Amino acid sequence: MALVRLRYPWSVPSATGRREIPGAPARADEAGSAESETAIEARDLVRRFGTIDAVRGVTFEVAQGETFGFLGPNGAGKSTTISMLCTLLTPTSGIARVAGYDVVADRAEVRKRIGLVFQDTTLDDYLTAQENLRFHAELYGVPRSQTGPRIDDVLEMVGLADRRGSLVRTFSGGMKRRLEIARGLLHSPRVLFLDEPTVGLDPQTRTHIWGYIGELRKREAITIFLTTHYMDEAEHCDRIAIMDGGQIVVEDTPEQLKASVGRDRVQISTPDDEAAIAALRERFALDATMSEGMVAFYVAHGEVFVPRLFAELGVPIKSVSIARPTLDDVFMNYTGRTIRDAEASGSERMAASPWMRARRR
Repeated sequence: MALVRLRYPWSVPSATGRREIPGAPARADEAGSAESETAIEARDLVRRFGTIDAVRGVTFEVAQGETFGFLGPNGAGKSTTISMLCTLLTPTSGIARVAGYDVVADRAEVRKRIGLVFQDTTLDDYLTAQENLRFHAELYGVPRSQTGPRIDDVLEMVGLADRRGSLVRTFSGGMKRRLEIARGLLHSPRVLFLDEPTVGLDPQTRTHIWGYIGELRKREAITIFLTTHYMDEAEHCDRIAIMDGGQIVVEDTPEQLKASVGRDRVQISTPDDEAAIAALRERFALDATMSEGMVAFYVAHGEVFVPRLFAELGVPIKSVSIARPTLDDVFMNYTGRTIRDAEASGSERMAASPWMRARRR
C-alpha cells in the first residue's frame, strides 16, 4: 500500500535569517503581514450529535505563544471542541480558524501547522521510539536531511534519547506520553494541542510531563492549547476557559479567576445538613450547597466567622474546614457545584441518554 504524505512545507531560512514556512501566512511582526497575532479563533462554535448539543456556541481567542487551557469535567465538551479545531470533527455551525486558516475550508493547511497529542495513545507498540518518529516524519514530508537531527532534538527534549532504540511496548505510560509529545513537535507545528495530556498518570509523572511541556514552550516558541480536568494543571496556563455543559462559563487568568471569588470556602459536616443549610440562609443570609458530602459556603475571613458559626448556627457541627480560593472554588462559584460533582452527574446523564443506550446495542 502506498504511503500518503501530507507534504508539510518544511521551514527554510528567510532573507531576514528567520525560519519560514513556504506558502504559510506571514508572521504578525513582519511587514505586510496577512496574519494577526491570534493563533486560534472560534466564533459561536456548535457541535451537535443527534439531539445532543456537545458544544453550544463557544467563542474565544488564543494569542500566539500563549498556553491556553480548557478546564472542565469529563463530558463538558472540551475534547469535542479540540477535535473541531484539529479538523477531526466538522462543526455543526460557527467558525474556527487555526494559524490563520479555516478548519473547514482549509483543513489541509490547518493540519500542516498543528501537532496533536490525544487522550489515548496512538503509538505503534511494535516499533521503536525512533521508528515511530521516522514514520511520522515521512507522513508529514519532513526532508530526510532534517529528520535525523530533528528526532535527536525532540527525544533529548523529553528525556528519551537513551531509549530511542527500545520498543514502545516496553515503555511506561509516562514514557509513552512523552514520546507522543515529541512526535507532536517533530514537524515544528505552530500550535500544539494536548487533549488531557496526563490523564491516567501518577502525580509524580504528571509533574514531570509538565516540566517537559514548560521546556518545549520555551525552546519551540509555539502556542499550546490543552484540555484538562485537573485543577493543578490549569495553574500552568496563561489563561483558562472553564467549560460546563458544552459552554464557556468564564475565562481569565488563573489568578484573576481566583480573585473573582474573593472569599474563603467553608465546609461543615453536621447530623442534619438540610437544617444546617436552612439555618445558614435564615441566620447569616448565606447560600450553601452540598459538595462532596459536606455543606459548603463562602464568607470573607473564614477564620473569624467560624467561632460565630459554632455559637449561632443552632445545628451541631461535627467538623469544619476553611480553604483559600482555588480553581475548584472558581468552578463552584460559576456553576454551583465542584468539578467532581459535575463529573458524577455528567456520567449519570450520559448513561441515561438514548444516544448512549443506542451505542451499547
